[in-house]
Amino acid sequence: MLCQSCWPEAHFFAGSVCNGCGVPLPGQVEETDLCESCHAHPVPWSRGRSVGLYEGPLRRMVLALKHGDRQDNAQHMARWMAAAGEGLISDESLLVPVPLHWGRMVRRRYNQSVLLARALARESGGEVVPDGLQRVRATKSQKDMRRTERFENQRSAIRPHTKRSALLADRPVVLVDDVMTTGATLSACTEACFEAGAKSVSVLVFARVARLA
Repeated sequence: MLCQSCWPEAHFFAGSVCNGCGVPLPGQVEETDLCESCHAHPVPWSRGRSVGLYEGPLRRMVLALKHGDRQDNAQHMARWMAAAGEGLISDESLLVPVPLHWGRMVRRRYNQSVLLARALARESGGEVVPDGLQRVRATKSQKDMRRTERFENQRSAIRPHTKRSALLADRPVVLVDDVMTTGATLSACTEACFEAGAKSVSVLVFARVARLA
């Protein structure tokens, strides 16, 4: 939760936004309009939304949830995600969190994206499939990677869960994550969802990183 003094520092997205990643667009735009980044690098999902920019208070909330064991942050973050993603989630939707590799899961003890997906379901409905996807290969940290390196790092790393893939077939899927940078991880997840037969795939994240080359 943000304190009163943090509110002015938080960069929330509002008004007309990019249909691919949710960043604000100037002036009057069509529902299908994209930002410059999504035009240059088309995303494989149909619609994407995010709450705000990954900096300042919003960044601190993400880091506290992910590394500081502030699991209570998930419910507050999910409320804003539900507002940003209005129209993305229906009663038919499957909320599928971005998976962690089992090795990282052991170290962290929980997947922050699963917490967000479950909190989102309480806010907006939809059914959560916490293990709809699985990360079959441990990937390197992407902190200092460029765009092309991030996509290569995620290649063949994510697959539909062998025992859950049938649940995704012919269903609208909403992928849930805490942060979007280049969209490499979410693209790999989208491909895995379509491999499982998903009817459509949308993306809902808490924060969007500024453009990365």
